Amino acid sequence: MVNFTGVFTILATMAWIAFAEPSRIDTAKRAAETTHIGEIAFYDVGGVEGTCGHTDSDSYPAVSMSYDLFKKNGRTNCDQWMHITNPANGESAYGRVRNYCDGCGAEYDLDLSRSLFQSLAGSEGLSIGRIYGIEWNFEPIGFQPPN
Repeated sequence: MVNFTGVFTILATMAWIAFAEPSRIDTAKRAAETTHIGEIAFYDVGGVEGTCGHTDSDSYPAVSMSYDLFKKNGRTNCDQWMHITNPANGESAYGRVRNYCDGCGAEYDLDLSRSLFQSLAGSEGLSIGRIYGIEWNFEPIGFQPPN
């Protein structure tokens, strides 16, 4: 006699796996292979707790991503590292998602801590205010930037 409960459980599990939303790991892997283009500005991190639950200083490489992308990804990018490049001057740096950005205009725009922005702005520093055409991608979950 066939155990219908066991067969049903296996089939239901297989269907759930096939039709479920991609997991955070799958999303992160695909995202690491995708370069996004947007603009960056900076904000005062100033010891205020971000949406991801961390209180950082302006010297921490904190990133706030657009609310639309943050929401679309279901907050799964909290604490995920990004590699960010300014093609205009060749500067690149790693930043870590700590918050979402209310003021980001487009889906791939980012707000960065002052120190992170300054490292990408080069000699122009904070006075430039905003940098356009920035390229960035998520790093895989578990990634740690080189020291």
